[in-house]
Amino acid sequence: MKRFLLAIVGLLSCVAASRADEPLKLDPQQPYSAERLNPVNYDVEFLVTVTAPSNTKKLSVWLPIPPSDHGQELLSSELSTFPDVVTPQIADEPLFGNRFAYFEFANPQGGQVIRHKFRIRSWELRWQLDPARVQSVKQWPKSFAPYQRSESQAVVADARFEKLLAEILPQRRGPLQDLDSVMTWVDGHFAYDHVKASLKASSVHGLEQQRGHCSDYHGFCAAMGRLLGQPTRVTYGINAFPKSSPSHCKLEAFLSPYGWVSFDVSETQKLSQMIRSNQELSDSQRAELLTSARRRHLSGFRDNTWFVQTRGTDYDLVPKASARVPVVRTIYAEADGQPLSEPDPANSDQTTFSWMTSHRFEPDHVVKYPFSDLESLRDWSGRR
Repeated sequence: MKRFLLAIVGLLSCVAASRADEPLKLDPQQPYSAERLNPVNYDVEFLVTVTAPSNTKKLSVWLPIPPSDHGQELLSSELSTFPDVVTPQIADEPLFGNRFAYFEFANPQGGQVIRHKFRIRSWELRWQLDPARVQSVKQWPKSFAPYQRSESQAVVADARFEKLLAEILPQRRGPLQDLDSVMTWVDGHFAYDHVKASLKASSVHGLEQQRGHCSDYHGFCAAMGRLLGQPTRVTYGINAFPKSSPSHCKLEAFLSPYGWVSFDVSETQKLSQMIRSNQELSDSQRAELLTSARRRHLSGFRDNTWFVQTRGTDYDLVPKASARVPVVRTIYAEADGQPLSEPDPANSDQTTFSWMTSHRFEPDHVVKYPFSDLESLRDWSGRR
């Protein structure tokens, strides 16, 4: 009997191990596999004031609606406009499934205000990646084609990128280790700069300038990841705390068997720079915190002070705009078919805007931003 029970236990252990190592279905629509922690409910009041040029006959505005998924839940949503009253058309664009509210203003006079009042729940996501478990995929299903394109308005991956990749990574080690080599190179070579930023996740801008803001970092990493054979995408969302521009993006790579995994290269770089310049820390404390920041980043981490609005780059809106959009950060707007210039209020050289956001976020409890709160790195320090 004892021998029989041991055999059963051994069999169950083998089954559990095989399931743990079994690849998830290769489907870009599969939900995140990350552990969810520390949910926060935000009451959000998000306003956009759009001022079309004089004598505009038709002002078109597309406002993204945050999705509900494993990382967040849209609990309520209310849309309104002022002074003109416009009922929006709600539709999903077909390539990535991003949902937009489309507003059309006829002969607008002065600024038009769009107000989105909503409640959203956001979780912290932790993937706890194990490099040894991440599997190479020889052939991806056709459904991943939008995440593997080498040429678009935003994520371009041509011979120039191939040449640099060979210099960064002369020998392959594994999917996660190779992606880490690219992100580490970006951390050492890119400089965060709002004045010289593309505002459209341009990998070419990142390659040529080696500076910009989050979208240039992550557009570049997305391009290099695709050359490594990994489907990638830029995900744009909102930081739910006061700042000049609420928009912020992250990189996501599809790593089997984990599925889509989130990385924030630019904010991790800022955090590391803050640690290095903190004179109140000892050398050993700096070293420990830098190691913790790197561990958290490479393990796959998404903070609960952010929620996603759009995923992917270079797609058609519904109804169609004058051209495909490279990304949508907070809104996209056109006046008589001409795109209105994208604002960046964090750019100190920019003082005129065709549209501007106002925003208020009220969390149901106090939440600290993990890319400035050093205490948040404790879980990755190797001690409790």
